Amino acid sequence: MKNNFRILFALLCFTYGNAQKVIPFRLTESNNIIVKALVNEKDSLNLMFQIAMENGSISPERINKVNHILFDENEVSNGNKVQIEGLVWKNVPFQNNELSGQGSDGKIGTILFKDKMFKIDYDKSEFVIYEESPDLKDYVSIPLTFKYGVMFIDVDNKILNEQYVHSFYLQSGYSGSLLYDNQFSDENKLSEKLITTNEKTLKNSAGQTLTTKEAVLDEMNIGGFSIKNVSVGYFVGELKTQNLSIFGADLLKRFNWIFDAERKIAYIKPSKFFNSENSN
Repeated sequence: MKNNFRILFALLCFTYGNAQKVIPFRLTESNNIIVKALVNEKDSLNLMFQIAMENGSISPERINKVNHILFDENEVSNGNKVQIEGLVWKNVPFQNNELSGQGSDGKIGTILFKDKMFKIDYDKSEFVIYEESPDLKDYVSIPLTFKYGVMFIDVDNKILNEQYVHSFYLQSGYSGSLLYDNQFSDENKLSEKLITTNEKTLKNSAGQTLTTKEAVLDEMNIGGFSIKNVSVGYFVGELKTQNLSIFGADLLKRFNWIFDAERKIAYIKPSKFFNSENSN
């Protein structure tokens, strides 16, 4: 009887231990998430996690040598093996010469969590991949929309005591907070309603101008959680290049996130960075 109990207990421990897998990461001063990876069993690389892409890429400004990722004439490499903390992914595509976060050799996307429920835990600096549904106590669910290969959430923006609910896509590669698309900026006359804290104007060879403006949003709200005095950015001028609004890494880190396998729901709760100073 005792032996049977011990066997059952061991099986339960084994099942629980394999119900989730953990990948540690490092959060940089620029709010980028960095994981250490071994590619094709030869190249040791620091890869920035990019939630707004699926596969991988290598930066032209890489620090470590990349000798065993072979690119074709289109600068694409297929069939690569990626190892992180004892976990293995096969047939991972990489694109060459895509800029990445400072101090990284390239990027890796959501292929790490394909068809899996996963967590970004900023408190513990780790990803968790779930085989079974986790405990969601203290988490609040918010709807996700998945399109164009990225995840969108609705954010309530408070501008001059008026509420503007707008869709933003999650972008862990953008170190700032909120970046508004051109249509939202123009239609809601942000340049008239927000107090500019900084701006920079660029001009192309045709004489067309693009002005980047930074301002402070009175308040934003997601899932019932409110953050005040949020740094935001938007563009004005003749060049209209920003088609989608961005929810950046400075805001992502303020919550711990759990994403369902279908990418239809996110569960959030404040992290230890919730009250940290806003930046853009």
